[in-house]
Amino acid sequence: MDLSRTASSTDAASSAARTKVRYGILALIFVITTLNYADRATLSVTGSAMRTAFSLDAIRMGYIFSAFSWAYVLSQLPAGWLLDRFGARRVYAASIFLWSLFTLLQSSVGLLGSAGAAITALFVLRFVMGAAESPAFPANAKVVASWFPTNERGTASAIFNAAQYFAAVVFTPLMAWLTHAFGWETVYVVMGVVGLLLALTWLKVMKNPADHPGVSRAELEYIEQGGGLVSGARKARPDDVSKSGGWTLVRQLLGNRMLLGVYLAQYCINVLTYFFLTWFPIYLVQARGMTILKAGLVASLPAICGFLGGVLGGVLSDGLIRRGWSLTVARKVPIVGGMLLSTCIIGCNYVSTDWIVVALMSLAFFGKGIGALGWAVVADTAPKEALGLSGAIFNMFGNIAGIVTPIVIGYLVARSGSFNGALVFVGANALMTVISYLVIVKDIRRVELRAA
Repeated sequence: MDLSRTASSTDAASSAARTKVRYGILALIFVITTLNYADRATLSVTGSAMRTAFSLDAIRMGYIFSAFSWAYVLSQLPAGWLLDRFGARRVYAASIFLWSLFTLLQSSVGLLGSAGAAITALFVLRFVMGAAESPAFPANAKVVASWFPTNERGTASAIFNAAQYFAAVVFTPLMAWLTHAFGWETVYVVMGVVGLLLALTWLKVMKNPADHPGVSRAELEYIEQGGGLVSGARKARPDDVSKSGGWTLVRQLLGNRMLLGVYLAQYCINVLTYFFLTWFPIYLVQARGMTILKAGLVASLPAICGFLGGVLGGVLSDGLIRRGWSLTVARKVPIVGGMLLSTCIIGCNYVSTDWIVVALMSLAFFGKGIGALGWAVVADTAPKEALGLSGAIFNMFGNIAGIVTPIVIGYLVARSGSFNGALVFVGANALMTVISYLVIVKDIRRVELRAA
């Protein structure tokens, strides 16, 4: 009896001593990622006003929307190497500072005198902003792999990934109101200043679990025993990230069938993301006849559903792991089910009532949220020596959709005069995600690099 009480007391003391600093780190990542997506979406909210101010047609608008993603994609491999070489703390801080500065500068393009000069400056600033943001999501995956055990990683990844929807819930109505009340320039000033402050906050707060003064021994052991890399991911040696060594790692990652399937699926998922970030508010204004202010409010409803779906997908996936299901089943079930649900976006072509359109969009983004577990899969599968690089390649593939989607939709809208073809394009990519995970991706497991 006494031994039982002693053991119980020891367990209770151990549990009580386990701090929860990892949740504070996750909250900071969530806030930064919310700002990240809000800054990407500034142009979609201010786009209608800027199209009028600078006489932009749909095709030119599509190319300006894509400027961010050209640089974002091209910068992924260098960003991954930087993260593996110098760590997430310093690289992420520089990233936040620079993208916020370029956001702030976009407020001044109207001062250049001519519409042509303003459009060129806007394209250039969106381009360099994309390059600056390139380390963000690989850094998120790297931090989650360090701070969270495997059975919490799905939820943690889903929460920071769901920030894209939270950004729309909070910032889309705010930016729409700022545009309506004070002009589109104000949006870029407010978002830029907030980001500069966040860069300083990140630099002050972020550390590896093993180095963080607030982490108890019990929490550190809990993370480490669950598969977390508490001292940070193994840092690459200088020769690993040299030109030859770096490309050797890239070839190994691209030669893995499982990872290729995951990369392809992320591209298809991001087609939905970039439709929402670029053309969706304009769709509501032009195809559904809403005002900018109303479109900003209405756009938050699918975003709320996407956020709820995103959190639910992570909780469901981790719950399956705790119940004894394999990692493969636990990750694939929410992804496949959620993306099948997302295909209902095509149904918007066959209804005319606004509330039904909003309901279908909300259901589609709820499904997309459930299925958006790609970053958890990256944290589960990336080689320990190349977490940053693997996340960067994944993000590079995914964000090619940011180049393709706005341009394709711009042409479809310009040629047909409607968004019907655009919604079919988006729904077809949701279906391709399902095919990729069911046919190409087999067992989900961590990749072991071969010796050079």
